[in-house]
Amino acid sequence: MPEGHTIHRLAQDYAERFQGTVPRVTSPQGKFSDAAALLDGAELTATEAHGKHLFLRFRDTDWVHIHLGLFGKVGFGDAPAPPPTDTVRLRLRNDTAYVDLRGPTTCALITDVEKRAVHDRLGPDPLREDADPDAAYRRISRSRTTIAALLMDQKIVAGVGNVYRAEVLFRHGIDPYRAGKDLTPAEWETLWGDLVALMHEGVRNNRIDTVRAEHTPQAMGRPPRVDDHGGEVYVYRRATLPCHICGTEIRTAGLAARNLFWCPTCQKP
Repeated sequence: MPEGHTIHRLAQDYAERFQGTVPRVTSPQGKFSDAAALLDGAELTATEAHGKHLFLRFRDTDWVHIHLGLFGKVGFGDAPAPPPTDTVRLRLRNDTAYVDLRGPTTCALITDVEKRAVHDRLGPDPLREDADPDAAYRRISRSRTTIAALLMDQKIVAGVGNVYRAEVLFRHGIDPYRAGKDLTPAEWETLWGDLVALMHEGVRNNRIDTVRAEHTPQAMGRPPRVDDHGGEVYVYRRATLPCHICGTEIRTAGLAARNLFWCPTCQKP
């Protein structure tokens, strides 16, 4: 599932190509046909992201709510658009570009009130200017649940996925199994600040890189990471490989239905 930086990047990409234009809106697959007909020829006036949720505003109050889930894909291209396949849930096209949405968990036309309800059930997003990290810490500091699980709970922090949670905990030497209530305010402030910086970099570069300058392949004289997720990381999907810092074998285990990765030496209990 895409992490939050990807959704914010998509919001930017939609805006760059379509905001201020009146695109043709279609649903070749047919599952969004009625809504597409209502939006066809209407101006795209805004785009927005909150965590893993993408919003496209047409006119003043018509919002398309998109959640990619595990299988959703978005593909942009230059005009003229080729004939769409029957897997395209939503296509936008104008004189210069087109974009196809395939396989999302959610693609729905919603009102302002319904959109507000989505925001209300999400935690603060490190990529949003209106984020309140104290609200997240109030919930974390009262919980006996592991900090690794809490960081993945979208009701507590929106947009953090498996990569960012593993990497930010490693970068600050925090045992992923530590209970939220045992995380100090200073530790949370540092974690939050690092998430803000890392995720903004992810938006800029459209990939996740978490290693510090002294641990890059060039600095360490090691081969670059080869992985379909891309980016240089410390522990994510590096199980059984040596830690870049201490050489200890990276471990993995299941936690909250996802694979957790950590270094038992650098992240001691």
